Amino acid sequence: MSGSASDRHILIVAHTGRDDSLGAAVAVARQLQDAGLTPVLTNDEYGDMLRFAPDLAPISMLGTDVVIADVEIVIVLGGDGTILRAAEITRACGAPLLGVNLGHVGFLAESERDNLTESVVRVLERDYEIEERMTLNVRVKVDDEVVYETWALNEATVEKASRERMLEVVIEVDGRPLSSFGCDGVVMSTPTGSTAYSFSAGGPIVWPSVDAMLLVPLSPHALFARPLVVGPQSSLAVEVLDRTQGTGVLWCDGRRTHDLPRGARVVVRRSPTPVRLARLSSGPFTDRLVHKFNLPVSGWRGESLPR
Repeated sequence: MSGSASDRHILIVAHTGRDDSLGAAVAVARQLQDAGLTPVLTNDEYGDMLRFAPDLAPISMLGTDVVIADVEIVIVLGGDGTILRAAEITRACGAPLLGVNLGHVGFLAESERDNLTESVVRVLERDYEIEERMTLNVRVKVDDEVVYETWALNEATVEKASRERMLEVVIEVDGRPLSSFGCDGVVMSTPTGSTAYSFSAGGPIVWPSVDAMLLVPLSPHALFARPLVVGPQSSLAVEVLDRTQGTGVLWCDGRRTHDLPRGARVVVRRSPTPVRLARLSSGPFTDRLVHKFNLPVSGWRGESLPR
């Protein structure tokens, strides 16, 4: 390995609500220490991990001892929700994320718990590839004024704020109105998010290598309210119509939220800043789908991939 181990800063992000995730984080921290590195933790991770390992030292604290721009890579322990949190933490620096799945499906994760030690060895040896994933720039406008701006890796969702009220919206593509209808909401998704909320709403699965954005209505009351797939240079918008009885709410990746009064417009475009994922293998996305969804492929007679 090139460079001094003390000059390398590897951040650990774990699901702080699960003991197995925190135990795995302690194991990773000790493996990094054995290799001569000082692990980097956030305040949340450090406080929770001390319950498992009161003698866990030395440790560097993110924002105090190490600035986010100096983080080399992030080892993420948990499911996709934890990876989304790690992407939020590192948004300003672009450090790659290596997900180790401790949850259920874990589409964004690269490794499983059984391969944790080997995954850390690969990180220490810098033996991984970088895959960039499209993200969305999300703006909320009221009377042509931008009142809120954020981003999303999976999706931006406009939803009704009250269960008993229907949301009345008009959807727009490339600055032109397409259709208006009542619904529970509208999902605007990246290819990465096509296996998340968009998938649950009946949207198509889009391979990560495809540059596209999706729009999927939630329980629409309309003749024309099909899922849409548009190019990366397009813009999508959802406007909460004045005839809506109640208000809406914007959710981005299930983490960032903003209230939407009647008349609010949510405009989504491709962001110039991707999320970078560390990959330990270059297997096809088809195999990932089969593995994650446990899809039946018995009887297939095609050719196997060369070893």
